[in-house]
Amino acid sequence: MGQALCCVTVDQSSVAIKESFGKFEDVLLPGCHCMPWFLGKKVAGRLSLRLQQLDVKCETKTKDNVFVNVVASVQYHALAEKANDAFYKLSNTRSQIQAYVFDVIRASVPKLNLDDAFEQKNDIAKAVENELEKAMSAYGFEIVQTLIVDIEPDVHVKRAMNEINAAARLRVAANEKAEAEKIIQIKRAEGEAEAKYLSGLGIARQRQAIVDGLRDSVLGFSVNVPGTTAKDVMDMVLITQYFDTMKEIGAQSKSSAVFIPHGPGSVRDVADQIRDGLLQASTHN
Repeated sequence: MGQALCCVTVDQSSVAIKESFGKFEDVLLPGCHCMPWFLGKKVAGRLSLRLQQLDVKCETKTKDNVFVNVVASVQYHALAEKANDAFYKLSNTRSQIQAYVFDVIRASVPKLNLDDAFEQKNDIAKAVENELEKAMSAYGFEIVQTLIVDIEPDVHVKRAMNEINAAARLRVAANEKAEAEKIIQIKRAEGEAEAKYLSGLGIARQRQAIVDGLRDSVLGFSVNVPGTTAKDVMDMVLITQYFDTMKEIGAQSKSSAVFIPHGPGSVRDVADQIRDGLLQASTHN
């Protein structure tokens, strides 16, 4: 009906190419247009102005000889003011863009190691975008944005990279664990040294207290009981200590059996041996 009435409608976000006897005449914008076909006018085709996206997967290798698949996403659209160039100059826009993407990626990635390619993917995307912008602007297309959405090495390479990363982390964990154990051992040794030092001080003070107590006991007994000698007092103190020791041994429910001589004569022998040992020590000093 539209052709019979010599009218055509152009949808929003698109343009139509008008020809007169096979020659380009005008770009028809969205709306209704008169198209007298009997005068040789016709619509040669339509061109979308919407933003389009092309995903390109390119296989290449890095500087350290690792083959990777680089996936680039190109967003572009045709320019209304250059619609005739976009319609007539290119027969396959997507193939043309794909060729430029291949060319730039295969020229950029081989200059980088695998780790650098991951870190500098924005630089690769910018290089692709600049090259496409220069090339496609002559054909009536504008490159809006180019993204490198994925860099995928071979599955064996990815597994090796993960293993290297895991080994490095295990090495760090082992070092940290060793340092922690070292600190624990140092602190334990410091604690044991401090405990032994304090124990030594305690034993020294205990012995000093015993000596002071014995001296005071001997002096006090000699004053209060006339006619007694230091030897008599020492014998009595030793006997008292002997019975206190026996009492302590008997009070322990889980103590081992101890066989020692018992009786007044045995006690005197023990006292004589202790006294002789003290006298000998004093003589050597």
